This record gives sequence, structure tokens and C-alpha cells, in this order.
Amino acid sequence: MWYAIILIVLAVTLAGLLYLSFRAARLPVVRKLTRDRRWLARTLCLLGYGVLLALLWRLWNGMNAIVCLLHLVLFQAIADLVGLVLSKLRRRPRVYGLTWAALFLCVLYLGAGWHADHAVRPTFYTLETDKFQGDLRIVQIADAHVGTTFSGDGLMRYVNEINALGPDVVAVTGDFVDDDTSREDMLSACRALGALEARHGVFFVYGNHDKGYYSEGDKGWTDREFRESLLQNGVVMLEDQAYPIGDDLYIVGRKDRSQAQRGTGRQTAADLLSALDRGRYILLLDHQPHDFDAEAEAGADLVLCGHTHGGQFIPIRRVGVWIGENCRTYGHERRLRTDFIVSSGISNWAFRFKTGCFSEYVIVDIHGR
Repeated sequence: MWYAIILIVLAVTLAGLLYLSFRAARLPVVRKLTRDRRWLARTLCLLGYGVLLALLWRLWNGMNAIVCLLHLVLFQAIADLVGLVLSKLRRRPRVYGLTWAALFLCVLYLGAGWHADHAVRPTFYTLETDKFQGDLRIVQIADAHVGTTFSGDGLMRYVNEINALGPDVVAVTGDFVDDDTSREDMLSACRALGALEARHGVFFVYGNHDKGYYSEGDKGWTDREFRESLLQNGVVMLEDQAYPIGDDLYIVGRKDRSQAQRGTGRQTAADLLSALDRGRYILLLDHQPHDFDAEAEAGADLVLCGHTHGGQFIPIRRVGVWIGENCRTYGHERRLRTDFIVSSGISNWAFRFKTGCFSEYVIVDIHGR
């Protein structure tokens, strides 16, 4: 399946390069430079866009380069559509004006996406419960993918912000690291979690990237080293386990859905929660927002998820919901007596842009009645 997806992406990228080259070849400056030799104009423009793609590939990575190119294709197509409409109205738009407008708007749009991805902000939710008295503040960190938009040491900036909020519980809901995280960043990020000052502790569940998709040797570190580093820094790791706090609260961590898909299995929500006292508040940590109905029926009070990155880009924000991969892309939802919160994540996987949402860490204030 992955090979098919890669081939499709490469084919679309090549088609996009040809489309942009043919459009740019019509610019007056290009026509003048090539003396109206169409084949030469298209060849020069194709080389120019190819060099631009290669530079972006070198600066970031292949996926970000392709994302930039495809957005430029989209804006150029919109510009061509505008030109077509204007021509139907018997107006003759200037082709070069529309092309430069498409380029300007694309740069502006992706610049806003860069800012949204890198400008991490806190997002607050307020809930109520009759299962305990007093207040509980939970801070959620999802999808750090350390090394993408900040280093392991760079995580300390957000640790300091979170400590200033006075959390009772910090929940790290998966994809903290991935295949591209260096050993140095992995270790320093774990040390940063050790600096969190949460009254009841820091709790961690695996995401689909934490254990890696490829050979552990390619990462320069192993899952065993990662696990040991987390434990050495006081992080509580939960894999289909419940952790009681006092007489009023359980923190339950699920194995990621990807582990079940890889044959290592995970308990159902019903089995995991069946032995728990339903008179206590049950906080369930589950990386992927895929099992809402079962988790609500099992009796969880609050479920914290990540994984979706807020939908990543505006054109594909709801695709995961449409194809049944996710129950929700972003935000708060209530089913039966269960609250679900899906975070856009504090960073991103591979991509350096987010459109339609900001990177965030989540603060949930629960008021007892």
C-alpha cells in the first residue's frame, strides 16, 4: 500500500511541475528571454521549479518540499479559474498578474501555516464532575515528535510554561518521539519531562511513532533505552494499565491501536475498565481518537487523544473522519457521560506547516461538585 501511495505522490508531483512550468512559460519575461520559443521556455521553467523543489528538499525534507509545490499548484489552479471566469465576462486578465498573485498568496498562506505550527499556545477546557470535590488541573502534551519543530532541549521552554500553570497531572499522549528523533534529542526530551512539576506525576502512553516504523538500528537508539530514560526521569508508563490516585481518581493508559494492528494486541476498553470502581473519576489516555463509542460505553469520564495534528491542512482536515480512521479530528465532544478531547499536538510529524489550527498543549480544569 505504501509503495502505491509513494508512486501516486511522485506522479502528482511530476504533473504539478509540468503544469507550473507550462503556466510560467507564458510570462512575458520568460517569452522575451527565450524569444518566444515555447519548448525552450517550458524547459527553462521546468528546470527552475525543479531547482526550487530540490532546494526545499535539502532545506527541510521531501515531504515539506512536495507540500510547498502542491500548494503552489493549488493556488495557480485557482488563479487560472479566476482568469477563466473573467474571460467569460469579456474581460482579458493579465496572465502574468494572476501568476504572480498565485505565488504571493501561496507564500503568504504557507507562512501563516509555518507560524501556526511553530507558535505553540495553551488551549483551555473546563469540565465538571460529581465524582470528587475540589479541582483537578490536567495538562496534556501530544505529538511532540521531538526534533521536528523543536529539539529535546527546546522542549524545556514549554515545560517551564506548564510548571507555571501548577498542574496536578501531566499526560503525554503518544508520538513523543519518532524515527527521525536523534539519540541526543530523545535523551534531553526525557530529561525535560523529568523537570515537570505535577502534583500527582507525569503519565505516558505510546503512540504509533514512538516505537518506530523501521529498524531500531536506524534510529541510533532502542525502545528499551527510551523506556529506561523515561522511567529514570520519573515518568509513569501505562500500557493497558490503571494507576489509582487517592480515593477519587484513576489514570488509565491504553496501548496504541497500532500495536494491535501489528499483532502485539491491546485490551478492549471494556476489559480494561471492567474491574475499576466507577465511583472514581476515570481519566483514559489513548493516542488515537478511534474508539469513542466503546470507551464511552466502558465508563471512562474523560478521554485524551492526539494523533490527528488537528487535521494538518485545511483541504484534508476531515478526511480521517470520513474514511473511519478517526472519530474526531480536533476539539471537545461528549458521548453518553464521557468527555473526549483531541489535541492538535504541540508539534508535528515531518511537516513544518499547519493550516486551520495551531500547535498547542491542552489544559483541562475539572471542577468537583
